[in-house]
Amino acid sequence: MSRIETVFAELKAKGEKAFIPFITVGDPSLEWTERLVRDMEQAGADIIELGIPYSDPLADGPVIQEAALRSLANGTTMEDAFSLVARLRQAGVKLPLILFTYVNPVMQWGIERFFETAKQNGADGVIIPDLPHEESLEAKQAAARYGIDLVPLVAPTSQQRIAQIVKEASGFVYCVSSLGVTGVRNELSEGLSAFVTDVRSAATVPVAVGFGVSTPEQAAVIREFADGVIVGSAIIRRIQPLADAIAKCEQAEIDKAYQAVIDFVASLKEPLRG
Repeated sequence: MSRIETVFAELKAKGEKAFIPFITVGDPSLEWTERLVRDMEQAGADIIELGIPYSDPLADGPVIQEAALRSLANGTTMEDAFSLVARLRQAGVKLPLILFTYVNPVMQWGIERFFETAKQNGADGVIIPDLPHEESLEAKQAAARYGIDLVPLVAPTSQQRIAQIVKEASGFVYCVSSLGVTGVRNELSEGLSAFVTDVRSAATVPVAVGFGVSTPEQAAVIREFADGVIVGSAIIRRIQPLADAIAKCEQAEIDKAYQAVIDFVASLKEPLRG
């Protein structure tokens, strides 16, 4: 089993579900991202998705798009993301780290080189939301060569293709909870439970739910039918005040905003415990 699958198995043995926060590399800065990952691990995160900033993030809603633009304005590159993972490993971070990126940056880097570099620096998984299943063979083969889990996304519109998409999945299957881009939503989609149950029946790896999940109450509902919960926009929305406070050099506000992010992460993990 991969490190990702091992984490899910260990949580299952304890009656827990995985909490998977998403943050953007370089927002507010690379140094702050590194600190956030370390403290999120202590706050209860089981796996962390690291979004590599990209100028045309098709799957991301406005909150994550703005975080990517802030990061790009800081000059963050793909190489910075790899170096960040390496530093986190050197600092003793043990939890699985997943790189979230898009087809174009991977193609520009080179598929083989991308997965080789990801492995060398300590990444465990990769998510490429705009990689069509029909065109994913080369990426799957490269990921497998380097022991990287290439996590597939499955949306409610792909019912007939669920079995085809998930049969070769590694790590876990990312169930998109609703159509459209990522973002905070007040209610979970009708039919989500049935959709995830269908995916779990076809999958040989765990199933996690993301896109639009934003509260501990929603996480508590999802734990009843999924193996994990992914939250991105709701966390990044709380990083924005931190970025603002850092820009103003207001230490009291920085401390307050930073603690609010970590407390929110802890609150999202709480309903997923045994």
